Amino acid sequence: MKRFLPLIIFACLCVFLVIGLQLNPKEIPSPLIGKSAPQFTQPVLDQVTQEFSPEQMRGKVWLLNVWASWCFSCRAEHPLLNELAKQQTIPIIGLNYKDQDDAAKEWLAKMGNPYQLSVIDRSGNVGINYGVYGVPETFLINSQGIIVHKFTGPLTPALIQKELLPMLAKLKQSI
Repeated sequence: MKRFLPLIIFACLCVFLVIGLQLNPKEIPSPLIGKSAPQFTQPVLDQVTQEFSPEQMRGKVWLLNVWASWCFSCRAEHPLLNELAKQQTIPIIGLNYKDQDDAAKEWLAKMGNPYQLSVIDRSGNVGINYGVYGVPETFLINSQGIIVHKFTGPLTPALIQKELLPMLAKLKQSI
C-alpha cells in the first residue's frame, strides 16, 4: 500500500487541478456580500477639504468603483462608466486606490469623469477593508448600505446588461 501512496497523492492533486481550472477567476467570493459596507471618511480627490463617507449615500442605491490612473484594465472599463454616468441610472463614487493625486486628476480630465466624486485612498486601507484584490473592482451597494454584489475586474457591456442593470432594477423597486 505504501508503494501506491505517491500515486494516490498525485491523482488527488490532478482532481483538484481539474476542478480549479473549471472555476471562473472573476468569481472571487466576497465575505462582505450581504453585510454593511465598511465605513470610512476620506478626502475627495478634487476638493481635499471636503470629505466623503458611505453614510452620505444612505437611502440611495450606488456603485463604489475602485480605480487608479496606473491601472490598464481601468482604461478599458472607463468608457462604460462614462456612458453609465450619462444615463444617470445610478450614482457612481470612485475610490482612487494607491494613486498620485495629480496623476488621477489628469487621467480624469483626459478620460472623462463618470464619478459623482472620487475619494482618495493613497494608503490602500479603505480598499483593504473592502477586500480589494486589485483594480478595478466595483461594489453595488443598496439603500441600507449593504453590499449586494462585487464585480471583480473591469465591467463589460455584457456584465452591465446581464447582471448590473437587472440587479439595479430589483433594488430600485424595493426602495
